[in-house]
Amino acid sequence: MNTDPQATSMSPTRHPYVGLWVTADRQIRHRLLPNGRYDEARGTRESAYRGRYEVRGTEILYWDDTGFTADGVFIDGILHHGGMVLYREE
Repeated sequence: MNTDPQATSMSPTRHPYVGLWVTADRQIRHRLLPNGRYDEARGTRESAYRGRYEVRGTEILYWDDTGFTADGVFIDGILHHGGMVLYREE
């Protein structure tokens, strides 16, 4: 996780974004786990991407296990990530 003492990071176990986020067509299913890990399914491929994440306010940062990084932002209860729009699934 971030070691910058100036960062305003929320603990993954307490932030309101933990859970399943899906695209409107449900082809992308992005699960934010309470332990700071994520698991993303694409189409019929379960666990297509896995890694860790950190939430800072409404911004989310990802570090995939294969080495790439990404980011996103939560706007009005919708996750915008990598050109995708994901909605919370209850």
